[in-house]
Amino acid sequence: MNREFQPILSQRLDGVGEYYFSKKLREIDMMRKDGKTIISLGIGSPDMPPHPSVIERLATESAKPTNHGYQSYKGAVELREAFANWYGQKFGVSLNPDSQIMPLIGSKEGIMHIAMTYLNAGDKVLVPNPGYPTYTSAVTLAGGIATPYQLCGENGWLPDLDNMDTQDVKMMIINYPHMPTGAVATHAALERIVEFCRKHSILLLNDNPYGFIRNPKPVSLLQVYGAMDVAMELNSLSKSHNMAGWRIGMLAASEDRIAEVLRFKSNMDSGMFLPLQLAAATALELGEEWYQSQNDEYYRREVVGKAIFDALDIEYADNQAGLFLWGRLPEGETCYECCDRLLYQNGIFMTPGAIFGSAGERYMRLSLCAPMATLESVLNILKG
Repeated sequence: MNREFQPILSQRLDGVGEYYFSKKLREIDMMRKDGKTIISLGIGSPDMPPHPSVIERLATESAKPTNHGYQSYKGAVELREAFANWYGQKFGVSLNPDSQIMPLIGSKEGIMHIAMTYLNAGDKVLVPNPGYPTYTSAVTLAGGIATPYQLCGENGWLPDLDNMDTQDVKMMIINYPHMPTGAVATHAALERIVEFCRKHSILLLNDNPYGFIRNPKPVSLLQVYGAMDVAMELNSLSKSHNMAGWRIGMLAASEDRIAEVLRFKSNMDSGMFLPLQLAAATALELGEEWYQSQNDEYYRREVVGKAIFDALDIEYADNQAGLFLWGRLPEGETCYECCDRLLYQNGIFMTPGAIFGSAGERYMRLSLCAPMATLESVLNILKG
């Protein structure tokens, strides 16, 4: 009798399910194949292209026969220098491109690499609730224990440091500007978090990919005096330069931290395609007019996005940063019920706040990564 072979899964997958969007987008694909029209306002993938000069650089470098080999694990010199110049110009943060910057295949990779570099079985990591689900997944896969700290709108979606349990905590992850809420942390707030982690000997990681989207005053954690003694920062070109599919990110940290993460990373990949790195360096050289043009468009979309929330009686705060709008549902439906109703009755997909943690159960997230015409069509559908 033949029996189908079924391998035993690793225990590290216990408690880690398939990513919500992976499952939901598969469902949406099936609905579209059945002839249904679905408008997605769920994913934060910029719909606008990178600057033409970036695409031109990619094409030019890709045509060179010498640019297709394995690359340095540390990343191309030109890209590291471009990241250093970018941080110097935008944040006033001085970074050594040789020892304090590590290019990444997207910052999501960096989250996993950092977790694998520092966490042993049972190590606790403070993760935001609500927050990016990958933080919890990476910690769990690395054998650590993800310990949520609750954020709330009444406190500006900032951590309540005075009432946080630090026993056996090895690392804390923050994400400002915050996703999904769009909250922005002031320099003073970041100073308090750095001092908190210094006091309790906690490694601090800030994930900072949204700093230049709908945010008049971009801030880096590394602007805080002495932050690099206890902290690291991730950044990315996915949102700021419309390069989500290019997978270009970076880690900025002290020389020791970079060397430690490199010990893990160098065993996991062989570096990014050189033309991608060189094109990314060109993107980092773009002037203020690039950022302004992107934000002008996102602010226009924000007006329609808020009108969509108004049509759904969803309350929202002004001055949210990033690619999304975050709003509180009226009493009645759960966020999952509301999202499913919109999807199945109206053909509109938005994101239920509960996928970001229990603190998001009464919230919805709307992506601004859709043309004005698409957002206006959603508004017209809701208005009937």
